[in-house]
Amino acid sequence: MVAMLTLEERLRRCTRAAVHLEMRDGYMRSDPRFVAWQQGVRNDSADSDPERRPWLRLVADLVAQGVEVRRARIVSEPVSDYIRFEHHLTGPTVSAGEQVRWLSRRRASGLALPGNDFWLFDDSSVVFHHFAGDGELAPDDEEFTDDPAVVKLCASAFDSVWSLAVPHADYQLT
Repeated sequence: MVAMLTLEERLRRCTRAAVHLEMRDGYMRSDPRFVAWQQGVRNDSADSDPERRPWLRLVADLVAQGVEVRRARIVSEPVSDYIRFEHHLTGPTVSAGEQVRWLSRRRASGLALPGNDFWLFDDSSVVFHHFAGDGELAPDDEEFTDDPAVVKLCASAFDSVWSLAVPHADYQLT
């Protein structure tokens, strides 16, 4: 059943594109990497090591298979510490092949956006992510749909954000 797949399994099933829209200013602040970063740990070799950071290997595998992987982040400015942490980790992700852009929340006011972060797979299905108010994953953290109207909404929202957003290499933290 498609609804029970892990994110990695869904991504590995993609043949053309996987896009991710993030709209929160903080996620899972209990993450040990974030805690270490807050304590001044920077440039840890694990940040760019695909063996210690499996996301990098996954992205490289997908891109090598011809899957376009894109992520857009809508962020408040000045940015939160968590967004600074994400920005710090994004360079190795881009080097692995993921395209990442950043959009100031102020520039997103005129966009029609779904209420939750999501992954869109091959323009055919969506997984929404649900978070608690503190940024931790909610108990029912994923919601899968292949409803054509919802897929269309998410594709349109992502494209709108992407067209306004700034590529990672050009985005300056404020």
